[in-house]
Order: sequence, then structure tokens, then C-alpha cells
Amino acid sequence: MMLDGRYAMLEPLDADTHAALLFRAFDGHDWVWDYMPAGPFASSAQFHRWMRDKVAEPGIVFYAIKDKVSGHFGGFASFLRIQPQAGSIEMGYIAMAPQLQHTRASTEAMYLMMKWAFQAGYRRFEWKCDALNRPSRRAAQRLGLSYEGVFRQAAVVKGRNRDTAWFSAIDTEWPALDEAFRLWLEPSNFAPDGQQHEALSDLTRLVRAVDDPTL
Repeated sequence: MMLDGRYAMLEPLDADTHAALLFRAFDGHDWVWDYMPAGPFASSAQFHRWMRDKVAEPGIVFYAIKDKVSGHFGGFASFLRIQPQAGSIEMGYIAMAPQLQHTRASTEAMYLMMKWAFQAGYRRFEWKCDALNRPSRRAAQRLGLSYEGVFRQAAVVKGRNRDTAWFSAIDTEWPALDEAFRLWLEPSNFAPDGQQHEALSDLTRLVRAVDDPTL
């Protein structure tokens, strides 16, 4: 299933189709993998093998993210911890190369995944990240997700402790969040030089139930 927007297109991640393109996008930017369970990767072949094995795992659905303005693939994200009986789904395992970060396409990609989840009938949308990963915490709050706290010593990743910060949005909040995203993504929200008139974080502020006190 493809998710298609004005600025971003998400395709089901496929190692043969996307691995080499994404390896080039990430090449030279090893810091992208600092808070990821895997990476960095020493070669395109190693990255291809990891991606092939990862997308084959049950219970996780990966997408490759394409910036329709540049025409380049610059990242991936996934649905995981999918629990239809509880109406809960998580967006995670997100990696974006520098050229995709802070673009309209990167924001719209997250919006398209949220939109699909709520339209599919899920009532809780989750985002979890390493508590030390402040850019990820800022991104979650900017997207309108409410802070739910930190699970201490939740995991060991790459040999070090990980405290996990939790964020979520629920179905009753989605109509207001959907409107905020649509307003922000309108071309009229951007000046000719690309500067935004309205910040997304301002548009989602009234929807968030709880803000992250560390930000």
C-alpha cells in the first residue's frame, strides 16, 4: 500500500528497490544511527542485507520516504507494535537523512502515517524514543503527540541503557490534528523563500494534552 501526498510519497520498503538509494542518502552521516537499534553500516551490501532481513520480520511494516520535490528517497519509517484488538499502533524505527530532515516532505510523511492509522480505525497512535534523543522528543511534540512520561531502564541498546520517552495521540484528538496538518501543509503557509508563516508546533499546541517538560 502506497501513501501519497503533495510533498511526500511512501512506498513499502524493499531492499532491492531502496537499499542502495538510501545507503547513498545516509552515507557520511553516521550520527543518524546514534539512537537506532542498528547501524551505522560499513557498506551498501551490509545495509542491503540488514534491510532485507528487517522488512521480513513479522509484525512490522516499513515504508521508504520519497521527497517528491527533490525526487529522492531520503529515509524510512515503520508501523510496529500493531495491536488491532486494543486499537493501538506505533510509528517508529524512523531514520531520515539530512536532506530529508526539516522539509515539508518529512512532516507530511509522518502526517500520512498518522492519517492512515486513524482512518483505519486505530484509536491510539504511539511514538517512543530514547529519552536522550531530544530531536525526536521535539519532533513528537511538534506533531501534536502528548507526553506520557519516561520508562526508566526500558531496554539495552548497543550495549548501553535506554530510558524510553512515550508520546501518543488518540482518536478524539485526530480531527483537530488533521486540520492543523492540512493548514500547515498548504502552499499558502510558506513564503516564496520557503519560510513558514505558521509553525506546526503552534497549530498543534491546543490539541496536545500534556507537553514534554524537558523541551
